[in-house]
Amino acid sequence: MTAAATDLAPVSPFATESPLGGALTEVRATPVDEIPAIVARARAAQKEWSERTVEERVRTLRRLKDRVLDAAARIASVVSREIGKPETEAWSAEVLGTADVVDYWCASIDEHLAEMTVSIDPIAYPKKRGTITREPRGVIAVIAPWNFPFALPFRTIVPALLAGNAVVLKPSEIAPRSGALIGDMIAGLVPDDLFAVVQGGGDIGGALCTADVDLVAFTGSVATGRKVARACAERLVPCALELGGKDAAIVLADADLDRAANGVVWGALTNAGQNCASIERVYVERSIEAAFTEKVLAVVRSLKPGDDVGPMATARQCTIVREHVNDARAKGAKILVGGEAGAGTHAFAPTVLSVTSDDLVIMRDETFGPVIPIAVVENADEAIARANASRFGLTASVWTSDIARGARIARKLRAGVVTVNNHAFTGALPSAPWSGYGESGYGITNSPLALDVLTRPRFVLLDRNRSSRELWWYPYTPALRTVLSSMAILRSGTSTLMAKLHAVWDLVRAMPKRLGGG
Repeated sequence: MTAAATDLAPVSPFATESPLGGALTEVRATPVDEIPAIVARARAAQKEWSERTVEERVRTLRRLKDRVLDAAARIASVVSREIGKPETEAWSAEVLGTADVVDYWCASIDEHLAEMTVSIDPIAYPKKRGTITREPRGVIAVIAPWNFPFALPFRTIVPALLAGNAVVLKPSEIAPRSGALIGDMIAGLVPDDLFAVVQGGGDIGGALCTADVDLVAFTGSVATGRKVARACAERLVPCALELGGKDAAIVLADADLDRAANGVVWGALTNAGQNCASIERVYVERSIEAAFTEKVLAVVRSLKPGDDVGPMATARQCTIVREHVNDARAKGAKILVGGEAGAGTHAFAPTVLSVTSDDLVIMRDETFGPVIPIAVVENADEAIARANASRFGLTASVWTSDIARGARIARKLRAGVVTVNNHAFTGALPSAPWSGYGESGYGITNSPLALDVLTRPRFVLLDRNRSSRELWWYPYTPALRTVLSSMAILRSGTSTLMAKLHAVWDLVRAMPKRLGGG
């Protein structure tokens, strides 16, 4: 390396220009070598925090709801400026949903962490009582995405803190200012160092994965998710991965076409399609395809750029969308509306395509953009088969007037979340689990099931037996063998009545001898 090269300042990993135009405020990157100390301080703070009662932790975190709501306009503005999301959408998806998360967990965490009693056979194991408690895992690393940069981290942060953990958050380098806002909301509520925000690119995320953390919760790309999983496997610590999707909507012949068209357009285009639960494939029965498509086109053409659909967050994402659309066009897909990026901007026009094959990049890979590919199917069985023929499996939707039939189809779809006559919004329901199949990753956010990764189960057995020895302790004697073989015969569902009667007789004779030490 030349002397001149060593004098160059490191390239900032952060976006410096808003997708809406204009400069963004500067962000300080966290030096990589500070990560171990930050995690160590979080671990020290977690010890005291975990010793507080659940009620104390709830009283502390409950104030977070009002902080978020009071700062709603600021949050919406920062998110909009940083990733291009319309402010109205930011109010809905980032602000109000976060308030609901705080409400839900503060109201229910005590119940979900309550001690559970284990059923123990009093004959085989007399005078014993067992309990299970959920213990905090320790220090949780949250590596967050840029598409919902304020709301998504809170779905892990709030239950993690309430369960007694410490949290270190690494926001996306595309949305670091939204991540810093999360730190502002929590500052002063919890003990110093219990919650920390670290800023930077992939080097910071990698350092977190190899630091002394007890769980990594990652949301992002499949490629990076694999790296996170490998790093965690080396340390034998768990990770929770949410890696995106290629979500399908199935529109059946009996669907309410107005609702289906409006719902599919919103499910595909909200956040400019930059949603892991965006509708990226639509399978519609042939008999209604023309009418449904016409209604979709009418809805799309009515949308106002900027107000309804914002620009893409990054030039790179805009390029990916363009490549997918161009590949589809080259292979025979028809562009019914849109299909082009705005000159000199990150905006990509809301696009509807008619496709005749699933052998297209846009039908296989995650597009993450404002594109609606529509494919014709002959019946529901074909739609189910094509929807399931994906390496992803996050969410799906079925559109039909027959709710019972919709529920039956939902059970056949390979997806972690299936909605009938709606799409995508259930991620905002803190009581409903969010998880997926295949390359959509593993791990759960939302619902009490999320505590399976945020806590460790601890089983404690209390034995009030005052006998000098247990039945199965030393010495191993013929009497013990007789007792055990008799129990096996009595528990067997295939033993004859005569065999069981003999076993009872043998047990009655051998048990006193065994309990007497023989």
